[in-house]
Amino acid sequence: MERLRSQLRGLARPLVWSPLVALLVLVQLLQALRQPQPLPIAAADGGPTTPQTLQPEAEPTDFSPEELAYLQRRFGVHGPQTPLAQLFTRGVDQLEPLRANTLLRLRELKPVILRESKRLRVNPMLISGILYDEIQHSKPGEGLPFVAHSGLVSTLGPAQLGISELIHQGKLPPEPSAADIAAARELLLDPESNVALLAGKMARLKAELGFSTRSPLIASRSPMEAKAIATLAYLHNGKLDYPARILRYMQDPALHGLIYSQQRSALGGLI
Repeated sequence: MERLRSQLRGLARPLVWSPLVALLVLVQLLQALRQPQPLPIAAADGGPTTPQTLQPEAEPTDFSPEELAYLQRRFGVHGPQTPLAQLFTRGVDQLEPLRANTLLRLRELKPVILRESKRLRVNPMLISGILYDEIQHSKPGEGLPFVAHSGLVSTLGPAQLGISELIHQGKLPPEPSAADIAAARELLLDPESNVALLAGKMARLKAELGFSTRSPLIASRSPMEAKAIATLAYLHNGKLDYPARILRYMQDPALHGLIYSQQRSALGGLI
C-alpha cells in the first residue's frame, strides 16, 4: 500500500517544462493560431480566368471570386487569417522596440535587397515589404538551427521560405534526399541567400503569371501593376489579408527612406 501511495504522489507532481520544450510548444501554438480561414470563392462560369483577365478593382487587394478560384486552383492560396490572428498581428505592429529592431535588420540586408532586385528586375519595395512583415512577425526561436532541423517549422529565414521554393528554382531535385534537405535548411537560414531566393521567387511568379519581366512592377504607374504586386504578395504568403499589409508597408516612409537613402561621404576637411 505504501508503495502505491508513493507512485500516486509521483504522478501528482506538477509538470516541469524545460525552456526547449516550452519554446517548441510556443512555436506550434503560434502556427495553429495563424491557420487561415476558408477562401470565399465561387465557381467561375464565364470562361477561364488568367492573369491577363485579372481586373484592377478600386482597391488592388480586392479579388473577385473568379480570380480567387483561379489562384486557388493554380497555387493553392487560402482565405484570410482568423480575426484573432489578425488582431495579434496588428498588436505586434504597435511595438516600437520590435519595429526598430526589424528596421535595423532590414538595413543590414539592404545591399542584397538592392542587388538582387536590380538583377532580377523586381520592385525592391515589394521585397522590403515582405521582409518587414516576415521579420516583424517571426516566431520566437525559429532561426535556431536545432529548431530548423527539427522539422517543426516549414518556412525559414527572413523571408520565411520553404524547401519547395528551392525545388521550384532548380536548386534542389524534385525528390531531395535527407542530406539535400539538411543543406537546404542551412541555405535558408543564411540571411543573404534567403533574400536572394525571395527575389528569385518574385521573378519566377511574375514570369509564371505572364507579367512583364523586362522591368519592375510599380504600383503607382497603373492600377494593373498595383494589382499585379498585390497578387505576388498574396502568392508569397497564401493568406488573403496579406497583400493589404504588404502594400501598406511598401508606403511606409521609414522603409522608403531606409531603402532609397544614400549615405553621403563626410567633407574632406574642416576650416
